[in-house]
Amino acid sequence: MSFNETFDNLSNNINANLRRFIELLSSDNDEHLDNLVNESTKTTKQNFGNTMRLFAPLYLSNECINDCTYCGFSRSNPILRVTLSVDQVLAEAKHLHEQGFRSILLVAGEHPKFVSSGYLEECIGAIKNLFPSIALEIAPMNEDEYIKLVRAGCEALVVYQETYNKKVYKELHTLGPKKDFSWRIDCPERAYNAGFRRIGIGSLFGLSDWKKEALSLAAHLDYLKRKCWAASYTVSFPRIRPSAGGFTPSHSLNDRDFIKLVCAFRICFPDVGIVLSTRESEKFRDYLFSIGITMISAGSHTEPGGYTGKGKDDLHYTIKGRRVEIQDAVDIKPCGANSATQQFEINDNRSPKEICRMLQLKDLDPVWKDWDSSILSN
Repeated sequence: MSFNETFDNLSNNINANLRRFIELLSSDNDEHLDNLVNESTKTTKQNFGNTMRLFAPLYLSNECINDCTYCGFSRSNPILRVTLSVDQVLAEAKHLHEQGFRSILLVAGEHPKFVSSGYLEECIGAIKNLFPSIALEIAPMNEDEYIKLVRAGCEALVVYQETYNKKVYKELHTLGPKKDFSWRIDCPERAYNAGFRRIGIGSLFGLSDWKKEALSLAAHLDYLKRKCWAASYTVSFPRIRPSAGGFTPSHSLNDRDFIKLVCAFRICFPDVGIVLSTRESEKFRDYLFSIGITMISAGSHTEPGGYTGKGKDDLHYTIKGRRVEIQDAVDIKPCGANSATQQFEINDNRSPKEICRMLQLKDLDPVWKDWDSSILSN
C-alpha cells in the first residue's frame, strides 16, 4: 500500500514518532525552544559530526507546461526562456567543478518537449566524470524512465510535493500534468523502486498552514523510511521567495517557527539530511548551520546559464506552447533583461569560498564529496 493510499487516513495512523513530532511543535515558550535547539544541535553532531555537505543547483531549462500560480516558471508568465544544450550544460558544470563542487543538482522546469528523459541522460553522461554525486529535481516520471537515469549515472532524486493540502493543491495547479496530486506524491516510491540511493522530499511553505504541512511531510518521511528503507533521505523546507508572476503567499512561516521545524525534524529523524538553500538570508542561514542543517547550496543561480551566461543567444518567449522570438512578441511588454528569467530571487549571494570560510569559523568542515560509485563495485 502506497503512502498516497494511506494519506487520507493520516489522523488514524499517527505513530509514536509522529506524536512526538507534534509535541515538539506544540509549545512556544522560550525555554522549550532553547531545549529544542540544544537537543537538535547535540543530535546533529552525534550523527553527522562537525560537517556540512555542499552542493550547487544547475538549471537546465525554465520551460514549463504547468500553470502553478506561485512559480516563476509557470507557463502563463511572459518570461524569457531557454533550454541549455548539452555542451552548454557541460560548460556550466565545469564552472561549478572549478569552484570545488563535486555534488550537483540538475534542475529543470516541467516540460517533456524540452526536458525529456533522453535529454537528461545526455546531460548526466556529459558531466558524470566531474561529479560523483548527481541529483535531479525534475518533473515526476515513470519507473522505467527513472531506471534509465539511474543507469546513466544519477544517484539521487528530489521532488517537492509543494503542499499536502489537496484542496489548496488543486487551487494552485490549474493546468498541466502537475495537477495530478497522486502521481506526484507517489513519485518517491517510484524513484526508490528504480534504484535511486538518495531521495529528497519537502514542502513549499507559505501555501498552506505550516503545522499541518509539517505533519504531512513528517508522515511521508516516516513512511518512506519504514517502507523504502534501503535509501537515504533528505528533507527541505523552502519558503516562498519573490518571483515572476508576483505571487503573494496566503500563509507564513516565521523564523522562530522555522527553527522549531528544523529541530523537530532533526530530533525525530536523527539520520536524515536536512537541506537549506540560498532562499534564506545570510544571518539566518549562519545560525541554522549549527543546529540541524547538514547540506547547503552556495553561490547559487536559479536561471539556466546563470553561472556562465550560456544560452543568452537563444532567449525567447513560449506562448501557448509555441516559441515566439523576442522581436516578434509585440503583445509582451519588454522586460529589458538579457538573461533567462530566474525561478525565484536568491537571498544569500555569498560565494562558495565565503561560505566555506564562515563554516570554518563555526568549526564546521565543508564536505565537497561524500560519495563515489566505486563504493558499490567494491
